Amino acid sequence: MSVQMVIELRDRAGAQTILQALDAYKVRLRAGIERTRQRLAEFETRYGMDTTRFLREMAAEDITGGDLEYVEWAGEAKLLEGLEAELQELENARCQLP
Repeated sequence: MSVQMVIELRDRAGAQTILQALDAYKVRLRAGIERTRQRLAEFETRYGMDTTRFLREMAAEDITGGDLEYVEWAGEAKLLEGLEAELQELENARCQLP
């Protein structure tokens, strides 16, 4: 299902400002995704397993860092999921100027 959104601006220059802001936000999202992937890779190296297996099989008491490490690793995984979903939405957005 698609949704349309209408933004009325005074002139075409305003549209360019909006498009530039969206592009800048996508750049920040990509940087956040890269940082989050690096943090996940650090956990994966430290514990010798990928994040998918960690989320499926592990509990806080199973890792040496305990609750804090578990929450941080799981939190990074959830953050990555959200960042990627948000970027995908923006990548799929379409702009039509008259």
